[in-house]
Amino acid sequence: MSIRHGLLALLEHGPRYGSQLRTEFESRTGATWPLNVGQVYTTLSRLERDGMVAPDGEDDAGHALYAITEEGRDELKSWYEAPVDRTSPARDELAIKLAMAVGAPGVDIRAVIQSQRHHTVKAMQDYTRLKAQALTAAPANRDEVAWLLVLEQLIFQAEAEARWLDHCESRLARLAETATATPAPSPTRATRRKLPR
Repeated sequence: MSIRHGLLALLEHGPRYGSQLRTEFESRTGATWPLNVGQVYTTLSRLERDGMVAPDGEDDAGHALYAITEEGRDELKSWYEAPVDRTSPARDELAIKLAMAVGAPGVDIRAVIQSQRHHTVKAMQDYTRLKAQALTAAPANRDEVAWLLVLEQLIFQAEAEARWLDHCESRLARLAETATATPAPSPTRATRRKLPR
C-alpha cells in the first residue's frame, strides 16, 4: 500500500496537517488500513526531503501544514497513470501456510483449509453487510464512494480466496488418490518455476 501516494493525493486538495491527513485517509478507505500518526509524519518528512511536499505555515490552532509541490503533483500523476506492478507479488501468509502444511508431519491440511474457509466466508459476509449499509445510505460524497470501492475490492478478494481454497482442497484430494508409497522427489533447479516478468 502506498501511503506516500495516498498522502500526496489528499494534499492535492489543499494544505493539511498530519493528523488531518490520517483522519482523511482512514475516512476515504473506511479505516481498512489504519495509519498511526507517527507513520504519517515520517512519510511527510520523507516527502519533504524528496521535494514532493513543502511546509506551508500553520493553521489557526498552530498545526504545521504541508502542501504538495509541482514535483509531488508530477509524482502523483505518474502513480495514477502507471498500473500496479504484479510481477513481484507481496508475500501472502495463507499461501505460505498451505505450502508449508503440505506433507508436514502432524498437520491436517484439510482442517487448515476448512478453518480458513470459515474465516474467509465470514469476512465476506461482514463486508457484504457493510456494503448493503453503505448502499442504503446512498453514497453522496467522495469518501462514501471511495469506501464503497474499498469494500467491493475486499468482497471480490474474499470470493477469490474462497474459490482458491476450494481448488486447493480438490487438488489435495486428487493427490491423495494418486499418492504412492515412494516419496516425491525434491524439485530440481530445472523444474522450479518463476512468475513471468
